[in-house]
Amino acid sequence: MGNMWYSYVTNPETAPDFRNPPTFDPLYGFPEGREERKICATREELDRAKVPLKKRDYCVDYYMKFLECRQKHFPRVWSYCHHQIHEWEHCQIEDTVLRVKEWEREKRLKERAKRKEKLENMEEMA
Repeated sequence: MGNMWYSYVTNPETAPDFRNPPTFDPLYGFPEGREERKICATREELDRAKVPLKKRDYCVDYYMKFLECRQKHFPRVWSYCHHQIHEWEHCQIEDTVLRVKEWEREKRLKERAKRKEKLENMEEMA
């Protein structure tokens, strides 16, 4: 609810649009760089494993491990594959946290740019 209130009511001009790529350099503020997120599975492997499109995210490697375990231990999936399920769910949570942090970073950088622009305009007028 707070995100919607911020985005559509109080600050629509500085709210990031999650459907578009970031407007700022992803390495801005990271002097040593950032670790690049990678997917180990190839598109052919995903097609062969029949992974649905909605599951093809950064956690697809954990999901594929779970699918392999499920196929191997079918009747007792929870007994043998609970560790793989836990790893996949943990990755999903970490991915969500990272996306929220990226949204917040974009929001703060937009607010900072707006403050700088306002300060420059005031200096020009004086």
